[in-house]
Amino acid sequence: MRLYGVVGWKNAGKTGLMERLVTEITGRGFSVSTVKHAHHSFDVDHPGKDSHRHRVAGAREVLLASRNRFALMHELHGEDEPTLEMLLAKLSPVDLVLIEGYKRDTHAKVEAHRAVTGNPLIAPDDASIRAVASDTPLTLDKPVFDLNNTKEIADFILAEVGL
Repeated sequence: MRLYGVVGWKNAGKTGLMERLVTEITGRGFSVSTVKHAHHSFDVDHPGKDSHRHRVAGAREVLLASRNRFALMHELHGEDEPTLEMLLAKLSPVDLVLIEGYKRDTHAKVEAHRAVTGNPLIAPDDASIRAVASDTPLTLDKPVFDLNNTKEIADFILAEVGL
């Protein structure tokens, strides 16, 4: 499976860039899946719903399905967080998996950067970051794209992964 990541500090524009990339790349006829890392507790379920009641009762996994989609919720119950590799193995085959977060993993990435956040760039010290998408001009030894130029960023990523 071909992988490409989008990383950056909080409020750098990662999620917006991911959303635009998915739209752009699927619009070109490629199949895309995404993986999003959350640093905090999250829940896709709601108290009072049957699936939530199953989880609270102690179910290890709850698969919620309808004719439009399904979601598999797996409770870790104190186990270590699964690695990116373990999670990728659960995905159905697609042309490209875009990964938001997982900045410490070694797959190729583009860094989203907004000057207003005041955060330093990750790219200068990380060889896995192949380009930066920024809202301000930068001088780096890697390609720098306008954060809002989704077409150019998509072109770069697709060339990098051979699509």
